[in-house]
Amino acid sequence: MKIYLASYQAIMLMRGGPTFKVLHLKNALQKLGIETELLDYWNVNLKIEKTDIVHIFNAHIGTYHLAQSLKLYGAKYVVNPIFYNRHSYLKVKSYLALENLSRKILKGILSEFYITKAICENAEFVLPNTIEEGEMLAKGLGVNRGKIHVVHNGVEERFLHGEPLLFQKKYGLKDFVLHVGHLGASRKNSLNLIKALQRIDAPSVVVGNVHQNKEGERCLQEIEKSKNIIHIPWITHDDPILASAYATCKTFALPTRFETPGRAALEAGLAGANIVITPFGGTKEYFKNFADYANPYSVKSIKEKIEKSLNKDKNEKLKNLIKENYLWDVIAQKTAEIYRKI
Repeated sequence: MKIYLASYQAIMLMRGGPTFKVLHLKNALQKLGIETELLDYWNVNLKIEKTDIVHIFNAHIGTYHLAQSLKLYGAKYVVNPIFYNRHSYLKVKSYLALENLSRKILKGILSEFYITKAICENAEFVLPNTIEEGEMLAKGLGVNRGKIHVVHNGVEERFLHGEPLLFQKKYGLKDFVLHVGHLGASRKNSLNLIKALQRIDAPSVVVGNVHQNKEGERCLQEIEKSKNIIHIPWITHDDPILASAYATCKTFALPTRFETPGRAALEAGLAGANIVITPFGGTKEYFKNFADYANPYSVKSIKEKIEKSLNKDKNEKLKNLIKENYLWDVIAQKTAEIYRKI
């Protein structure tokens, strides 16, 4: 059995959660002795055997033709959809029904919902990151429940051992508010976070690339006129200074529109930081009662939850929860069980 890991073409340009999920799951699976490699689309001699499995990450337009081609080729695949939608199950189900009717008249209509459903239907198993995501796939998109097995997101153990002094010495800060994420991505809700940070009497650090769009420009403009916010353009994921930033901050803030569940927040939580995060996307399944949940659409709510978090002592409960349940070695074991079922 060989496992091929695959996703959309721009995954290495985006360097988001799915990027590191693929890379770290690959390493953890190899530690278990499972032959695992990244699918090389340019390999003219590529031959996927009947005993091999392709593991697709993301079920959207970027992976749709890959999934369709694998089906025609006769290869088995599993998919981690990384799919979330704020609409109700009934609304999504109704939209799909209308789309199916429309397609009889207007050929070629392919919505996000249809594409996700099609990729999932042809998969051997569907591996959502959260129970909530699994419910949306089953009740909203009509994916067969028998195919759905929740496999949670993982985190590297090294974030448990970050050295706080590295960041303190370089930037002269400790007990600050930290955010790590792309600025200008609509889902990341960066502008509302920055506006909230401006109103808080505490130093704040925002780490992230800036998208070349209007929202990205506005984020930079707001940061530049702020006295308490430092912007660090980017820290590579394996740089010890990132683990140090998590370890030395007081509160990590990720009040995005939704997360499934927010890789950076898992990393910060494992490092011992207090967490302020969105309530949407299955985050409560991971962070339980050990985080503060902010309404991403309210600057006031984000501000109040961060201030509340800053006034709390750090504790070990969230760190221990993550260490026991979400390290990549644990996630790889559960993923390997799915492969063996196939």
